[in-house]
Amino acid sequence: MTDETPICSAKGCRAAAVWVLAWNNPKVHTPERRKTWLACEEHREHLSQFLGVRGFLKDVVLLSQWTAAEAARDGSTPPGGSPA
Repeated sequence: MTDETPICSAKGCRAAAVWVLAWNNPKVHTPERRKTWLACEEHREHLSQFLGVRGFLKDVVLLSQWTAAEAARDGSTPPGGSPA
C-alpha cells in the first residue's frame, strides 16, 4: 500500500479500499448528488447496511470500475490504465 492507495472508510480501518459505496441523503443533497465511502472487502457489507437502513445507499461499485467511469467522464486516463 502506498500513500496514494485509497483506504477503507470504516472507523479505524487502514486496509486498501476495493469498493465504492455511492450514497445520498435526500434531506440534504439534490437527487443526482453522490457522496462516496470507500470499503475494503471486510467492511463492505457493514457500511452498505449502515447506509441502506437509512435509505441513503444508491450503488456499490468496484473501485476500479468507479475510477474508470470517473476518468471517462473527465476525459482523462485512469491511473495505470489506458483511456476508457
